[in-house]
Amino acid sequence: MNEMINLINALQAWGSPGFESRFKAEIQALDAASLPLQQGLAQSSHVSGEAFTPLIISTQNMRDKILVKTGIFYSGIIAGSCCADDPTTVCEQTEYCEVLFEIDKVSGDTRVTLV
Repeated sequence: MNEMINLINALQAWGSPGFESRFKAEIQALDAASLPLQQGLAQSSHVSGEAFTPLIISTQNMRDKILVKTGIFYSGIIAGSCCADDPTTVCEQTEYCEVLFEIDKVSGDTRVTLV
């Protein structure tokens, strides 16, 4: 799945000490549905509405784009399948996936791909 978002603030901070914090803030401000988190689930069946945490693994400066490989920690839920004596109907599981952000150096348009 390839989603397209815009990360103009991160682009403007590229090459500065503030890039990492700006990139993370801009990613965390996105709706989880903008990222391929559902496709990255390994332990659960649905992405929860809880906040997620990005972690930059690597960056690469290309001629026309910036590549940012990012690990994302988030929560998934298993609805209705908790232990028999558990009174809750929803169980959260910690999930992790890696995503590649390809940021266009002119527009900030960003392709997001699960890796």
